[in-house]
Amino acid sequence: MIALLLAVTRRDLRLASRRRVDALLPLAFFVVAAGLFPIGVGPEPQTLRQIAPGVVWVCALLAAMLSVAQMFATDLQDGSLEQMLLAPGSLVVIVAGKVLAHWLTSGLPLVLVSPLIGLLFGMHAPAIGTLALTLLLGTPILSLLGAVGGALTLGLRSGAALVFLLVLPLTVPALIFGTGAVVAVDSGLPAQAHISLLGALLIFNGLGAPLAAAAALRISLD
Repeated sequence: MIALLLAVTRRDLRLASRRRVDALLPLAFFVVAAGLFPIGVGPEPQTLRQIAPGVVWVCALLAAMLSVAQMFATDLQDGSLEQMLLAPGSLVVIVAGKVLAHWLTSGLPLVLVSPLIGLLFGMHAPAIGTLALTLLLGTPILSLLGAVGGALTLGLRSGAALVFLLVLPLTVPALIFGTGAVVAVDSGLPAQAHISLLGALLIFNGLGAPLAAAAALRISLD
């Protein structure tokens, strides 16, 4: 199972390296969208620090959603997805490998760039560290939920718009706990409760989302 997981992940990473523009689009959107807020809101440091957690998390959420519709669509177009369903390996493991590859190409870069965005908003060092930690726990949730939405809308016209409508309401708890942790640290309060709940969401989605996405893929291709 681990060998299959790593094989699928390596395959998708190799394909992403050949489509560098598509792979860099979420990161570019994240940086540009977050960078526009200080220009529109104004240079007041206190105001920027107050809105920073919500702005960064919303921009990360929207950036991650840009590529989830293509998680299975390209494999459907070239026929490789049908071969994956017919393969003797577990479809759940295949889905988990594709989710891991999606997070490595779209979620992890957002985590790595988030400290720079925090500096742009004038956040303090503890708040920046908490922001990066919450995104490290939260962006895999976005990829997992996006896999379910992408599988449910596979082959449908305007599937990308439907993914937004299906997935965005499900990401609200992660958004609340992620921003809540950063706000708590910035206010001098403990953030362990928010981080623990975000970790619990990650475990729950990590166990359930690949199963749901695999079942949705079978239904979509029947």
